[in-house]
Formats: sequence, C-alpha cells, structure tokens
Amino acid sequence: MQESAIKKIYSKKIQEYKKNSKFYYVDSNPKISDSEFDILKKEILDLEVKYLFLKSKDSPSNSIGHKPSKNFEKIKHKIPMLSLSNAFSEEDLVNFEKKILNFLKLSIDKDIEYSAEPKIDGISASIIYEKGKFIRGLSRGDGKEGEDITQNLKTIEDIPKSISLKNFPKIIEIRGEVFIENNDFEKIKENFANPRNAASGSLRQKDPNVTKNIPLKFIAYTYGYTEGMSIKNQSDFLDNLKSWGFKINPFNKKITGIKNLILNHKNLEQKRKEIPFDVDGVVYKVNDFDLQKRLGFAANAPRWAIAHKFSANNSISEIINIEIQLGRTGALTPVAKIKPVNIGGVLVSNATLHNEDEILRKDIRIGDTVTVERAGDVIPHVVSVNLKKRSKNSKKFTFPIKCPSCGSKTIKDYNETTRKQDAVRRCTSEGYDCDKIAIEKIKHFVSKDALNIDGFGKKIVENFWNLKLIKFPQDIFKLDYNIIRYLEGWGNLSVINLEYAINAKKKISLEKFIYSLGIRHIGQENAKLIARHLKSSTNFLKLFEKKNIENLSNIDGIGPTQVNSIKNFFLNNTNLKVLSELNKILSVANIVTFNNNGILKDKTFMLTGKLDKISRAEAKSLIEENTGTTVSSVSKKLNYLIVGEKPTKKKIEKAKELKIITIDQSQFLKMLNKTS
Repeated sequence: MQESAIKKIYSKKIQEYKKNSKFYYVDSNPKISDSEFDILKKEILDLEVKYLFLKSKDSPSNSIGHKPSKNFEKIKHKIPMLSLSNAFSEEDLVNFEKKILNFLKLSIDKDIEYSAEPKIDGISASIIYEKGKFIRGLSRGDGKEGEDITQNLKTIEDIPKSISLKNFPKIIEIRGEVFIENNDFEKIKENFANPRNAASGSLRQKDPNVTKNIPLKFIAYTYGYTEGMSIKNQSDFLDNLKSWGFKINPFNKKITGIKNLILNHKNLEQKRKEIPFDVDGVVYKVNDFDLQKRLGFAANAPRWAIAHKFSANNSISEIINIEIQLGRTGALTPVAKIKPVNIGGVLVSNATLHNEDEILRKDIRIGDTVTVERAGDVIPHVVSVNLKKRSKNSKKFTFPIKCPSCGSKTIKDYNETTRKQDAVRRCTSEGYDCDKIAIEKIKHFVSKDALNIDGFGKKIVENFWNLKLIKFPQDIFKLDYNIIRYLEGWGNLSVINLEYAINAKKKISLEKFIYSLGIRHIGQENAKLIARHLKSSTNFLKLFEKKNIENLSNIDGIGPTQVNSIKNFFLNNTNLKVLSELNKILSVANIVTFNNNGILKDKTFMLTGKLDKISRAEAKSLIEENTGTTVSSVSKKLNYLIVGEKPTKKKIEKAKELKIITIDQSQFLKMLNKTS
C-alpha cells in the first residue's frame, strides 16, 4: 500500500477518534460502545507502530490515559516500591511457603503466621509524613523513583493531612492504594473504561481541581522509610494505621497455615462481587517484621510476600493470523493476532502461543475460535481451541525452520539438565548478525533495567534503525543530532533533551553494564553475581580468555549454562567489537557492595553440608551483606570452608591439603558478632 493511501486511512481514523473523544470525555454522551471506542484507539496505535511516518497530536498516544511524566517532578524513593511475585494456583502458594521455611531453616511442619490482605485493583501511592505533617506524595513510578503527585493526593479525604498522636513516628512513609469504589464509579463511568483507569488518570491530572472532582479513596497497607517506629508485626501495624486515622482494608485477616490461606482465598473469591471495590486477589505477608527482615528480597520482589490472584478472566475470540516474533536471545515466539476482545476491562488483540510444542500440542490454527485467558498482568494466552467451530479448509500451522528475519537455520537446543530438547526454537545467528535480534538487543540495552535512557523507547529504536542512524549500541552515543532535528516529530528542544539523556547515561555500574549486553541466561541477578566477583570492567573484558571464563564457575549461583552462554558471547567477533567500542565511550564504575567496609571484606567462603540454625541461602546473604564472597569450589583463593552436618569429604580433604581454615556455624556467626 502506498504511503499516501496509508496516511489517508490514518487521518480518517484520527478524525473519527477526535469526534468520539469529545462525545466520550467532554460531553459524557458516547455515540459508540466502549468496545468500539477501544478498538478504534487500538487500530490507530497499531498503524503508528507499523508505519513510523504516521504522527498526530490528536492520537490516543497523546491522551490523558498515558503517563504525563513531564507534568511532574520525579523523586527517588528512599526505599524502592517493589512489585510482588504472583501465585495463580494452590501449588504456587505451597511452593512459596516451602521457600520461606527452607530459607529460615524451619521445619516443614512449622506454621507461619501471615497477614492476608485483599489486593485492591488500584494505583499505588506513598505518603511521607514528618513530625505528623503530610509533606509529600509520590506515585510508584518505576519503583526506584516516582512522580511528585502531592497536590493531587491532598484532595483525597481518606488521607490525613496532619497527625498529632504521641505514638506516630517522627518520619514515616505510608504506602497504600488509590482507587474508586464501584458505586462511585457508576456515577462517572461514562468517562472512563474502568475504575482503575479512572483512578490512574485522576492522579496524573496537572490540575488538582480536576482530581478533586473524582471520588478517590485511599487504603493504607504498609510503610517504606521510617524513623521512630517500634511495631513488631504487620497486623499490629495495620491496627496502628487505623488508630492514626487511616482507612484499612476491612477484609484483612491474620491467618496461620497454608490451608487456612487457601480457604480464605476461596471465600473471598466467592464474595468478590459483594466487596465494594475491585479486588483481583489476596496479598499474603509474613506477619513478623523480624522474619521479613531476615527473608529480605530476591530480584525485584520480597521473599516474604506474594499476591495470590483470583481465577483468571477469559473470553472467546478468533485467530486472524499467527506471527513469529524474535527476541534478543534469538528465541522465536509465536503470537496469535486475534479479533479484539475485552477481558477484565482490557482490550486484547494479541495472545502468546508460547512455543512450537504448545502449538502442536493444542493444534492451534489460523481461523480457529479459541478461549483466551488473561491472569492478572500476565500476557494473555490461548487456553483451548473450539474444534466444533473449526473450518473444514483449515490447515495446520507450520513453524518456520528458517529465521523469518535473516534466513538462518533455526534449532532447538539440547538441555543438559532436563536431558531433553528445549521447547523454544532459536535463530542460529550470533550477536548482531540478525537484524531483528540486533534491534531487540538495542531495545534491551536502553531499557529501564539496563541503561534506562529517558525518552529513548522501543519506537525510537525502531525508527532510528530504519533510518540507518543506529546499528549497534555504541551508535547511540554517536548520533548525528543535526539529522534528527529535521525528522518529523522532533524539534530543537526534544533533540536537546535526547542528547542530555544519552550523555547522562555514560556513567553506569558494572552489573547494569553486564546486564545491558543482553547475554542469554544472564539476567539481573546473575549480572550482579558476576559483577561482585569480577569487581571491575577491566576484569570483565578479559573474559575472552578461556581460563578467565572457566573461573566464573567458582561463583555460587553461576553454573555451566551461564558459563557456556558467556563463552559463546565472547567467541563472536561482533560482540567483542561492540564491547571494545562501549568501553571507550562508557565510564563503568567498579561494583558497589552493600557495605564497602564490611567485616568480611576481601574474604571468600564456601559452604558444605547442612547448617543447623540458618539455611545456606541466609548464610550466603549474610556473607554478601558484609562484603564477603561465596564460591562453589575449593581452591587457593578460598579463605574459609564453613562445615555443617554431612559435609562432602573431598572438599574437607582438599581444604586440609591447601591449608584452608575450616569453621562451623557457631564460629561463622561469631565472626558476624551474632550468637549461635
């Protein structure tokens, strides 16, 4: 289709959207259904993604439903607002408790006390008090920094503006959920798709007077940073919140044992419609704050809490097409393009088919009528096919044996652990030799958890790639801003902002640098482990030497899979060139540990056998917190071998041979000034 014809179609849809937006948002008198309006918006956004030359100030991408970050000051959270891990089955919940018991070295029969709190489907916010005065309110943002939405939060009557009670902490950050009750939403529903969207849009209004007219509610559930608080557990904290004047969830319960948690979950799910606000599950928190502290955090979620989601919402749709998407690691992921359908208040037009094996197992075909399921924030997926409605002319879907981007052979790797072929088929090209993989690797490089270049999103990566402005990550730092200035949608100010954002990211931590490279099997946690072991970018760059790569296997948590993946990365000449160029441009800081002067600084430890009072995981965590290092093999580099019950004899013998100090649990804890 010619560019002029595409622009004509786009313009027509924009005018239709503009007209119906006025009916929808301004006049409160929609002329088309919510579903039709959502489909119209989706069609416009899809056109903008497919044809990068399309742009309009009246696009839904510029509407109030999207994050107006420029309207608010960004402020760093003193303590990150992390997300929660999810449980979708009773088995997930049982495994959650098993991990807690193992980490804390508790008996499998031990009953843990939990605070069970219905999960409100709203918007997270934090309220900061100093000397009883409400001084600032923040959105969750990216978890590390949020938007200053103080004035909007002050319009919510549920949030106390001052608290003069003696037991109120000197400084405290109260966290909770902003939402709209179902009855209140009925009064304004013609202006919003669902209560959550209404709450989100209202909190991000530039004018607090607009927010004031929206019936927002606030329920408090936890705290962030605090000074002067001596409360011992979550249930007591909730009681204190109530006494301080905050509203808490009336369905909160203190529950002991998994069986009772499951029963409570079932009861709440049955009563879901009776609850005056939207809930999508139950949050379980280990009640004891001391245990919470011991358990700590894994990646971006606490070990001591989980969200047990209610049964997933699903709907019936039809598969229009099956497309193959390529990820940065070469994985080929089949995606079903379906007729848009509303599932739980969200318009769904894509559903993952996971992998080739899943398509074969379910015999999914183009044209099939299927059940699509959306569980919480999980990507929608095809559950089943209605064979009775299948066309006689339908054909089985053939998965490509060649990469749809570069034409390279696709293979399924053999998994040494499972001794089976992987379910995922991958492109065999390496590094940046496949254009689609290269694009995805650059997207990963600039993403939030990597370099996090403000304003440099996926669409810009694709646009600059198509214009041949970038081909490798290092090209981002060599952009010709004089060219960009004359591109559609760009101006002097936006170019200045882009240049500033890019230059601001030339300083980066070692762990983020390693993660940004997009090496297969090297996620954030593995990148952190490697960074702590290597200490500097110089040592990382030396990994192309075989002996240095093999030494990575000494890191506790890094296995053969990760080592082989790094080895393959360094065997690719293009990757080495990218590394060399980035090293010249970026200032990669040496790893920053929890405590640079920890009492275990420069000491290495290895554990063998079972410990009595603490688990291996907790022991490892204690070592790292105190600037020590854990390794997985006995060598001259080892300082201490911690010996528990039923240790490996070969490790003890080798330690004696190398004259390495062996200690037991009690001696280890004494080193940390902890009692055994």
